[in-house]
Amino acid sequence: MAQGKETAALVLSLAITGAIVGGGVWWVMSGSKSSGPGETGSNPPATDSNPAATNSGTVAISTGDRLITSVTTPDKQAAVAAIAQGDFAAAIPRLEASLQATPNDPEALIYLNNARIGTDASYTVAIAIPAGTNADAAQELLRGTAQAQAEINQAGGVNGTRLKVAIVNDNNDPTLASQVAQALVDRPEVLGVVGHFGSDTSAAAAQVYQAAGLVMISPTSTATPLASLGNFIFRTVPNDAATGKALARYQVEQLQTQNTVVFYNSQSDYSNSLKQEFSNELVFENGQIVGEYDLSSGIDPVQALNEAQQQGAQAIALLPNSETLDPALQVVQANGRRLPILAGDSVYNFTTLETAGANGVGMTLAVPWQSQQGNGETFAAAARELWGGDVNWRTAMAYDAVQVFQAALQQNPTRAGVQSAIAAQSFQATGASGTIRFVQSGDRNQAAQLVTIAPGNRSGTGYDFVPLTP
Repeated sequence: MAQGKETAALVLSLAITGAIVGGGVWWVMSGSKSSGPGETGSNPPATDSNPAATNSGTVAISTGDRLITSVTTPDKQAAVAAIAQGDFAAAIPRLEASLQATPNDPEALIYLNNARIGTDASYTVAIAIPAGTNADAAQELLRGTAQAQAEINQAGGVNGTRLKVAIVNDNNDPTLASQVAQALVDRPEVLGVVGHFGSDTSAAAAQVYQAAGLVMISPTSTATPLASLGNFIFRTVPNDAATGKALARYQVEQLQTQNTVVFYNSQSDYSNSLKQEFSNELVFENGQIVGEYDLSSGIDPVQALNEAQQQGAQAIALLPNSETLDPALQVVQANGRRLPILAGDSVYNFTTLETAGANGVGMTLAVPWQSQQGNGETFAAAARELWGGDVNWRTAMAYDAVQVFQAALQQNPTRAGVQSAIAAQSFQATGASGTIRFVQSGDRNQAAQLVTIAPGNRSGTGYDFVPLTP
């Protein structure tokens, strides 16, 4: 789970794209740094029209009657007011106009598709996003969800019934996520949930969904223990075991080094899980960890690296979560390309390219998706046309989660029926990365992909993430 950073230009703004085309990446606007037309550059205070912008503990669920994100236009605000009054006919042209002004606004597209359904029969899935604490990630997840909903409904829906999407904010907070989960469980029309973002947050919510029998599919939570929380819990992102294996094998087989120093966040389930999986696989490959440093404890990166090299470190494993990305990048700067760096998907981020610069060249990252894998090029091309730029792996994994729900709803559009369909050994769906299958634990049956940082001009920083060619 990484944290994005936009730039002013439309092609330089959504968090890092996993759609790797022509050896590089580029960006669409996401709304947390430089503003574009119709967007605010920072999250506004909570208001009646945007009650979820701060972590107030209030659960706001919207199918169009309120704003969840801070991206807005006058037309979008008018549409939301019309939907709140039940006037879907008035809302539709307003949302279409808003999308003309901000075509990369997924919340508006979701509300437009919901308004077109109006009071007709529909199947509802919810998407939980960190709207108030990680606006970029929220936009990335919403784009995948919106794209899948649009394609499904344009094709006639699920067995003739269109798909409605409810949006809810949990601010990536475990306590609030539990409240969100209960609120969704209490709405019988919700047949499944796409979410949550962070592994800690997903774990908290998963306990509620499991107890109530409502399927949760996380597109971004990779911590290995999540799979043990029950048979209603799935994820479209490969787990940390896949990431750890890919990185450890690359280090030993390609870099031909054994001794590694690890930088991680001891306060994060995700970071701890990835560290453990990487360490286990490295030992299996006859390597060893010669030092561990907790990024949440205010370490001196220069001192830490000097100590690690004295202990024989030959490589760096950079395994932060999104909250400790900044100190992780300080390690990259302090390293100055002395030791090769391996990294998890939280480092796969525009901020990394911008901050690390030349010091990041050659870094190897394991990510869940890239456009050159499976069905990636087809999905990436459609996303580029819809959003005006490439999208990243979080968008692809959210898209896949909605496609899984579509396939399950076709078989049995009930909560229990959805779970039974997905859990079946024969289940499969088609997503951004090709065929989607799950193992018995609910984990995605898919390997991680390796990319590296190289000079390039797609991101606007002078550096890009590109597919790794050993």
